[in-house]
Amino acid sequence: MSAASDAVATFRALHDRAPAGIWSAPGRVNLIGEHTDYNDGFVLPFALPHRLAAAATPREDGVLTVATLGSDGRVQESGPLTIADLEPGSVEGWAAYPAGVTWVLRDQGLANGADLVIAGDVPSGAGLSSSHALECAVALALLGLAGITPGAGAGSPTLHEVARWVQRSENDFVGAPTGLLDQTASLCCTESNVLFLDVRSGEMEQVPFPLEESGVRILIMDTRTKHSHAEGGYGERRRGCERAAELLGVKALRDIGLSGLDAALAKLPDELVPLVRHVVTENQRVLDTVDLLRDGRITEIGPQLDASHVSMRDDYRISTAELDLAVDAARQAGALGARMTGGGFGGSAIALVRESDVDTVGRAVKAAYEAAELRHPRLFTAVPSRGAGRDEL
Repeated sequence: MSAASDAVATFRALHDRAPAGIWSAPGRVNLIGEHTDYNDGFVLPFALPHRLAAAATPREDGVLTVATLGSDGRVQESGPLTIADLEPGSVEGWAAYPAGVTWVLRDQGLANGADLVIAGDVPSGAGLSSSHALECAVALALLGLAGITPGAGAGSPTLHEVARWVQRSENDFVGAPTGLLDQTASLCCTESNVLFLDVRSGEMEQVPFPLEESGVRILIMDTRTKHSHAEGGYGERRRGCERAAELLGVKALRDIGLSGLDAALAKLPDELVPLVRHVVTENQRVLDTVDLLRDGRITEIGPQLDASHVSMRDDYRISTAELDLAVDAARQAGALGARMTGGGFGGSAIALVRESDVDTVGRAVKAAYEAAELRHPRLFTAVPSRGAGRDEL
């Protein structure tokens, strides 16, 4: 069954009626461009086929109810939440994510209430943006119940505006200092393309990413180790980047180009040097990767992925032993390139692998984990898929 059909079936079971509508949003993989988004830089994500769906019906009493169907088949319910009373810190756990979106949309005049039921198959805690898929699906559902379709023209919010609303809900309500990459990817990615996003300007380009035609695959390696943006490491690095930009007299580290990197690093205290070096070089790696993809040279992007991982491991220091093991094992088994993906401190890595080598690389990664007496990673391939939108009931 699909995420949408699971959400509808669960909604019927809980509420004894069909929902008014169903909206879903995908998880994402960031091909390259990590921790550049909150530095006004460049990112290159694509949407996963895995989705989270929100079945929804309006209420007129200003109350939000939310239930979620877990991977174990059990339903969790948040209990009724009065929208007028929502404030940061007032809701904890998983329910804070839909509550935060509702809190932001309240400022847009949407406060009538809704019954929501959420279901899907985006792996949680894998660094594949399950929380943002949930938030984007909820945002579209609440807007849709009000008769609003983002991006539909005059009078409707753009998808970029909705992404910023979702970012605000995550930053200010949930308390996770995330950038704009994940929300924009979930909302704006398209099938068969990677999304080249200039975070500062909002300019987007759908860059062809023909994996199957090129005889390659993206192998996702979920290490099944803890991943959370709401904890300290992510926020510390973001604050370090902001401090570095202030010391360098620029709006954001985006304004430091590769040619000016050495001079910029010479002005910084030692602890900020590796952070800035990663962001500046990672921005350039995104630009170089886009150039290769525009030329149809997809099999040649591997060295950019490899260099990105080294930078995140050694300069940004957000990799883990489990991520490094997956990346190293994949490379040694013939992957064209590999890197950790997402915020770091756990989660997933990706490898660009020739189609004929997928099984060989997968076995090598599992064998490396067995030898290290680690829990087996979850391995699967993924292709660029459609972004968020309304589903048919």
